[in-house]
Amino acid sequence: MDEMIISVLRGVIDPELKDNIVDLGMVKAASRDGNTAHVTVALTTAGCPLRHQIKSDVARKVATLEGIDDVVVTFGELTAEEKRTLMDTARKNARDNATPIAVDPTTRVIAVASGKGGVGKSSLTANLAAAIANEGFSVGVLDADIWGFSQPTMLGVNGRLGGEDGKITPHEKNVGKGKLKVVSMGFLVDDDQSALMWRGLILAKAVEQFLTDVAWGDLDYLLVDMPPGTGDIQMALARLVPQSEMLVVTTPARGAQKVAARVGDMAQRSFMPIIGVVENMSYFSAPDGTQHAIFGEGGGARLAKRLATQLIGQIPIEPEITGANSEGIPIVISESKVVRDSPAAVALRELAHKIVTDICPPVELATCTAHMAELIANIDK
Repeated sequence: MDEMIISVLRGVIDPELKDNIVDLGMVKAASRDGNTAHVTVALTTAGCPLRHQIKSDVARKVATLEGIDDVVVTFGELTAEEKRTLMDTARKNARDNATPIAVDPTTRVIAVASGKGGVGKSSLTANLAAAIANEGFSVGVLDADIWGFSQPTMLGVNGRLGGEDGKITPHEKNVGKGKLKVVSMGFLVDDDQSALMWRGLILAKAVEQFLTDVAWGDLDYLLVDMPPGTGDIQMALARLVPQSEMLVVTTPARGAQKVAARVGDMAQRSFMPIIGVVENMSYFSAPDGTQHAIFGEGGGARLAKRLATQLIGQIPIEPEITGANSEGIPIVISESKVVRDSPAAVALRELAHKIVTDICPPVELATCTAHMAELIANIDK
């Protein structure tokens, strides 16, 4: 490696990763042959749309060196291990330089996302939040579907948002041994049936305000009900909350699976870990116990394989969900034993339990000393 070339290449910043290509490990060769400099840059993918910009920046920087008349830039591709290292570096940089938000760094932030609407993403968010809270956790629900907000209705929470000391106070609701804290545009509009005609950047700014200006307090989990697709809000969340992880919701239909792959691709490009895929409306469970795959089979498994993650849940179709959404009582905590013990409610509670015990257990580093002291005290007794 020619040290002079490497030195100027530290001034070439990857536009997406916001760090120089040397520290990111993308420079694989840098040498001189007379008055010609040769630089090899490895990209995350051979078809990277930013390769022309990177090539131009490299050539311009290296051409400033004395004795260099020509710069030859070639491209390679990072290995799988190099990509993982690069992503770790990028996420660390994002955390270190992120806009200060009101969500504690130890809060597990799960973005519940889908490629398109109509797959039950919001219903899944509401039921998972209620089930996790019912296990004794403090759970925040951020309704980031600014245009199509629905969490106030599904969770049975209403009323205008207030606040003090310049911070918005989320609505709170006790659920079992835990607590729900909910913020939604539905608490700020005068009429929840009026069209909210905002452009993408304003929507992203609203989500940023929900993250920075809300007094969330201590949360074990924050579930974010994302709008469908891969727009400004999705990119804003990845930028503002570097510790966020994504749960992708799809249905068994092949078409839904293909569309959902886009939101998974966006997560990977934003270096947001995908914790798993949930296949909603997987089957209908008849009263006699037989299962009927109304919308086909295998969509969730195919999507999980494509995104190199796991299928963590298959939720059956449950007619009671529609009524529960209107009544504001998620089926996982329904007062009706028939509804609470329905196949969908059982599957949702099992998924929630899997998330808190295996897939995304709560971060307790800040209180591990207190837990140790409590254990020791109990032993002494």
